[in-house]
Amino acid sequence: MGRYVTLLRMQLRASALLAAQYRWDFLIDGALSLFWAATAVIPLFVVYTEGRASIPGWSFDEAMMVVGWFILVQGVLEGAINPGLAAVVDHIRKGTLDFVLLKPADAQFLVSTSRFQLWRVASLLTALTIFGVVFNRLGRAPALLDIGLSVLLMWVAVLTLYSMWILIISAAFYVVKIDNLNYLFTSIFDAGRWPISVFKGGLRLLFTFVVPLALMTTFPAEALLGRMGSSTLAISVSAALVFATASRWVWRKSLRHYTSASS
Repeated sequence: MGRYVTLLRMQLRASALLAAQYRWDFLIDGALSLFWAATAVIPLFVVYTEGRASIPGWSFDEAMMVVGWFILVQGVLEGAINPGLAAVVDHIRKGTLDFVLLKPADAQFLVSTSRFQLWRVASLLTALTIFGVVFNRLGRAPALLDIGLSVLLMWVAVLTLYSMWILIISAAFYVVKIDNLNYLFTSIFDAGRWPISVFKGGLRLLFTFVVPLALMTTFPAEALLGRMGSSTLAISVSAALVFATASRWVWRKSLRHYTSASS
């Protein structure tokens, strides 16, 4: 375990050095990230304008909490998960994944941590600002237990999102292009900015059990607001472990179909 912690630290340091070479790009990208994060709350203002129906079971401030978690998880996706895994597709197409497989470390770990977009830390700052504003408007502070549960569910959300991305990337071992899958998942993920109660029928089942957007944004928001039930918490953790196990099995199985440049 200590060896992989060291590798992760080295990968982060390499990404930091790369970002330091292009400081203006880092600052501009960070500013743009703040701008796009701010636009994520605009639809909420439209929904809650006077004369329109609100979201059942969610006040404006509570729904804003979901938006904050959406911005946070999206920042993790674009800053820590997608940069490294996106390069795997090119490696598979060119047959250059050998350079990763020949290294004395787990290939999935190496490709997952090969690159980070550190300017995405701006999304974290935006999310924390939203959380602070919401609780200030609510006139109370979150309980320590609620903070702990929300942090746990944050890791559950990240693990689930990472596992789903591994499943998508693994498809590249079987098909030539997976760009459409990437675009489809990104489009679906945008629905995570809304509380799950917005969706009805089949869509609600889809976003709860198949593509668990509720687990990624709604449940952490409910935990921070002190509305998380023990059964929902147990189901969330179990679902994340199932997704992680399945993605690991699919990744290892997919590697058997890899054809290197020298084959």
